[in-house]
Amino acid sequence: MIEPMLAKKILKWYDINKRSLPWRKDVSLQKRQYYTLVSEFMLQQTQVTTVIPYFNKFVKNIPDLKSLAKVHNKKLIKFWEGLGYYSRVRNLKKTAQLVIKNFEGKLPNNLEDLMSLPGIGNYTASAILAIAFNKPYIPLDANIERVLKRYLYLKKVKEIQKESLIDKKSIFGISSRPSDYAQSLMELGALICKPTNPLCNKCPISQQCKSLKKRDFNLIKNIKKNKEKYFVLKVYKKDQRYLLIKNTKFNFLKNLNIFPMEELSKPKNFNENLNFKMSNMNMSIKIQYLKSSSKFNSPLWIDEKKLDNYILPSFTKKIVKYLERN
Repeated sequence: MIEPMLAKKILKWYDINKRSLPWRKDVSLQKRQYYTLVSEFMLQQTQVTTVIPYFNKFVKNIPDLKSLAKVHNKKLIKFWEGLGYYSRVRNLKKTAQLVIKNFEGKLPNNLEDLMSLPGIGNYTASAILAIAFNKPYIPLDANIERVLKRYLYLKKVKEIQKESLIDKKSIFGISSRPSDYAQSLMELGALICKPTNPLCNKCPISQQCKSLKKRDFNLIKNIKKNKEKYFVLKVYKKDQRYLLIKNTKFNFLKNLNIFPMEELSKPKNFNENLNFKMSNMNMSIKIQYLKSSSKFNSPLWIDEKKLDNYILPSFTKKIVKYLERN
């Protein structure tokens, strides 16, 4: 197969400049598939540098699909603690269980079967097929999208819609090294074609880049406005301990320990006395201090000075730290 010129240039750059990442280690095919699955779940909403230590700890303690399928939930959450978005790790375990049950313990190597598994959409499935199975897929993550938008100088809102970008990515062509090529495009966006101040002088395809020719690197964003949610968070404190309950009410942080909360339709003047805001979750929170806690069944009382002794989501820890400061 004759390598397309674009792919040839990018792969040459990648072979020299790629980062040493733990999920890129030279391991067995089965191990590589597992590493790719775990890393892609972790990377769905988290930066590479943040993921690395969590990935290393996770695969050291849960080394394969069989152990992931059987691991106790408390242990599983403990190894994920700090990464947030806990639905990812719950889906990861469910995926492992279904692979063991329905696919003879082997990760499927086709798009349809992969997308039937919990937490795996088109992007994650494409990434797994390209990276783990060396199939000619180009997963459109934020890094590759950015390269594509700048390379083609896409400035109209209709041009940057997902369907349009999927069609336009064909410009990258097909490589004889699909796994390396998918990762090289991701790497090019992460290291060179950065969101701000792209390093065009180091880019292997800068000569053909339309944005460089126009000296215009600004990106048009397809802005999604998420609806703001409003909550009253109820604080019960006794002898330097806070009351937490298992969350069975809200879709976020499902089955994890949180402060008792109540969602409100936006009350008048809510923001005037706002206590806490979680921008990444679009949550505005008012804190209410209460005394009687008899209505809760089996609450967890946590010592504010010993947070590391408990399995808690980052959200709960942030609230405790806020309470201690104020």
